[in-house]
Amino acid sequence: MDKTKLAESRLWIREELDRCVDFWLKNGMDGVNGGVYTCLDREGKIFSTDKSVWMQGRCGWIFAWLCHLYVPREEWLAASKSCLDFMEAHCLNHEAGERMYFTVTAEGKPLRQRRYYFSEAFYAMANAEYYGVTGERDCLLRARRAYDMYWDLAHGMADPTGLGPKTIPETRTGRAFGIPMIYLNVTSVMLRTDPERKELYEQRAAACVDEIFRYHVKDELGCVLENVGPDGEARLDFTEGRIVNPGHDIEGVWFLLEHAKRTGDEALIAKAETIFNRAINAGWDKEYGGLLYFIDCLGRPPEAYEHDMKLWWPHDEILISSLMLFRDTGKEEYLDWFYRTLDYSKEHFSDPAYGEWYGYLRRDGKPTEPPCKGSTFKGPFHLPRMLTMVDVMLGEILGE
Repeated sequence: MDKTKLAESRLWIREELDRCVDFWLKNGMDGVNGGVYTCLDREGKIFSTDKSVWMQGRCGWIFAWLCHLYVPREEWLAASKSCLDFMEAHCLNHEAGERMYFTVTAEGKPLRQRRYYFSEAFYAMANAEYYGVTGERDCLLRARRAYDMYWDLAHGMADPTGLGPKTIPETRTGRAFGIPMIYLNVTSVMLRTDPERKELYEQRAAACVDEIFRYHVKDELGCVLENVGPDGEARLDFTEGRIVNPGHDIEGVWFLLEHAKRTGDEALIAKAETIFNRAINAGWDKEYGGLLYFIDCLGRPPEAYEHDMKLWWPHDEILISSLMLFRDTGKEEYLDWFYRTLDYSKEHFSDPAYGEWYGYLRRDGKPTEPPCKGSTFKGPFHLPRMLTMVDVMLGEILGE
């Protein structure tokens, strides 16, 4: 372990964090209506005023998280509160059991409702984190309500929106890896900020871990399947049943590692290590570098057009998981993956001229044209989360 190289990496990480945070505070925050715009071009100019509800929650969380992790700043707390207030005023569907919208207009008029409950997940995270910083009890109660709704919807509660599953259930139904994976991450935030319900959170976290391995981890195929049958059966005769998202797998690795560290589960560390090794070796582009977005578990053509693109967020997740594996196992191979991914990200994603990372690269590593820094699915979340977590872990490894 080269401590000088680690310290140099940490310096770059901190500088990149400053550029990232400044980019969003300067360009994204809506001083008129509240909340955050995330459809921003390379320079930070808004190219669509529609607002992603996921991003309101994610932005609300990240700025409260910065306050928790570092010395709180007034502008960070204000940005978080702006997103929380915008969600409370505009993003809850009061006629459908407080389910949340997926997109709204700049002023907050509803545009789209989705069957998935990830808007609720990020709303819960944001409110819980803000409560942890400010002690505002109403935020904790909101977080608990949305957190419990996610659980209930995932375990058979009728969706009050009336939206059905995306396939006709009499023909095909099943399970999605993202449901327990994201809930495990939200649960880690709830555990840290809401110790009053620790027993409940630990029970649900354990259930998520069990669900991931019981249904989605397929040792016989050497992968994690995104979509499986109701009992976890692999369905390999159609493309959706063969989807592997290496970045998703690797993101799930550090969720599992956090759970393993908190509970002292050494066996789980080894299981998470196996998931990382399979995903990185299958997904890393040996010709151009970087991680492919989707692969087919049998090596057949993926259906998604973007399958061979390089997106920002899987590379963020590699940096977190590889460094966490190095920290927890001491194996230098994971530090090698950390540096390889960091070098790729510096060369292809990072944009020191304007701040933030390009969101979408072609397979050869060049940004899509015209390039963008944000979208309905990209905002101040994956990148600043990675930068803060890597900053902290590097400090731990360096003994600082």
